[in-house]
Amino acid sequence: MRSFVLNRTAFVNRIALAVLCAVTVWLAGCASSKPAVEPTAAKCVAGATDAASAACAPEAPKLDSLRAKMAITLVDQNGKEQNLDAVLFSVPGKRYRMELTGPMGIGVASMLWTEEGWTMTFPTEKLYMKGRGYMVGLFGEPSIPTVNIHQIAGFFDGQYVPAGAKLVSERDSAGLKLVEADDAMGIRLTYAVRDGQVEWISKKGSGGKPEVLKFLDYRPFEGRTLAERIVFERDGAKYLEIRLKKVTHGKAFSLGTWRLNVPRSYKAVGE
Repeated sequence: MRSFVLNRTAFVNRIALAVLCAVTVWLAGCASSKPAVEPTAAKCVAGATDAASAACAPEAPKLDSLRAKMAITLVDQNGKEQNLDAVLFSVPGKRYRMELTGPMGIGVASMLWTEEGWTMTFPTEKLYMKGRGYMVGLFGEPSIPTVNIHQIAGFFDGQYVPAGAKLVSERDSAGLKLVEADDAMGIRLTYAVRDGQVEWISKKGSGGKPEVLKFLDYRPFEGRTLAERIVFERDGAKYLEIRLKKVTHGKAFSLGTWRLNVPRSYKAVGE
């Protein structure tokens, strides 16, 4: 029985890691090695329309804090679903805290990022990881890919097109504005905008298979219109869905939010 529990726990934690990557793979990609510097934002294209240059437009003043609550469904290759709940605490560009919980509210992963460094813990397995920089994960280890942590907060603040995307072309089709752009890492994207709202983003993924990110059911969250459902598809099949429950801006977080202790009994991942 103990072996079954441990295997099940390990599986749930692998789901948590996959979610952390999938949430940002569209916006930043998973890196296999640590970049020397953060990607430089591309310059805006002169004369581009508002829709096409949305990613290049001057950023609105950032609010002091953001808390997003969401439900996450991960779908495996056999169509089996696993459900998690997540909450993100964010002071944009300064510090982030993310909690993932499984069935019965059991915590499966915690992450804290500050400018001084980051920590991830997996309580049920008594494991942890630590590092520095804006890329979070285990470098050179495909089972725990690295992600751009700054993009996570932007994702839940309605920043759907990757920051710094450079316009290549645009055209109108059936009421949609179709835009081609290269993101800050040079990856070619196609995205559709209707009435100022991004409906989907498409790109070629690993093995040349198409990957599509859909933004569905826009509605007001604290007075701002955001996609309530975000669906990730690879080669026509859904593998991740995020359902946004609540977004709160401008609330103070307790000091405990920005502390993540690692018990002495925990071992570093890979030991």
